[in-house]
Amino acid sequence: MSIKGKTAVISGAAKGIGRAVCLELAREGANISFSFLKSEKEAQGLEKEIEALGARVKSFQVDIKDYVAVKSWVDKTKELFGSLDILVSNAGIIKDKALALMEPGDWQEVINTNLDGTINLNRAAIVTFVKQKSGNIVNITSVAGIVGRPRQTNYAASKAGIIGFTKSLAREVAAYNIRVNAVAPGFIETDMLKDLKEEYRNQIINRIPLGRLGKAEEVAKVVKFLVSDASNYITGQTIIIDGGMAIG
Repeated sequence: MSIKGKTAVISGAAKGIGRAVCLELAREGANISFSFLKSEKEAQGLEKEIEALGARVKSFQVDIKDYVAVKSWVDKTKELFGSLDILVSNAGIIKDKALALMEPGDWQEVINTNLDGTINLNRAAIVTFVKQKSGNIVNITSVAGIVGRPRQTNYAASKAGIIGFTKSLAREVAAYNIRVNAVAPGFIETDMLKDLKEEYRNQIINRIPLGRLGKAEEVAKVVKFLVSDASNYITGQTIIIDGGMAIG
């Protein structure tokens, strides 16, 4: 898929979709620099898995809300691997609650992590991408930012913001041979869903035309396509991967 030897920066990658993206790109020979916030044990395990694939890897503990820390991570990655080619902004959280019961902190932390964190990572890499006139960005958003979900006004707002940000940045940097796209997963089997009651899980599955939850590996394959030369004429797009749920 033409990414061998390229350096990929992936945020929020110790678990779930981010972890799957790291492994998928490592299998194609990319150098992997990934961040985690609290999951140090999982991050160390992922490093070993990536090394076993023959790829170079380094993990960094980074608070994606802190632009200075994010910029330092990106700069250290470039220094370590000698290049910066691919960016996947994946870090995100949920704090689901009805709006009438939502505390200001519940709103702000989700916006700061999901939306501001994405902006921080894109901003930290964009000058390098513009100078070298190449770069590939994939921002992980959500179907919630497209169709909306009850009790997720904070999450849906943050993810809708990522879509608008992605479209605008794609227009801004296209002349520099930089592509910017988004991937919008639906319900994917990750830690975010592990505590769902069986009754609610079944209700979700009944709303999905393909009749099952998605897998992190399936999202990772879409990301791999978007950062490869196979998608050279695609920018500013949001690829939905939700088993058909957003069809309506």
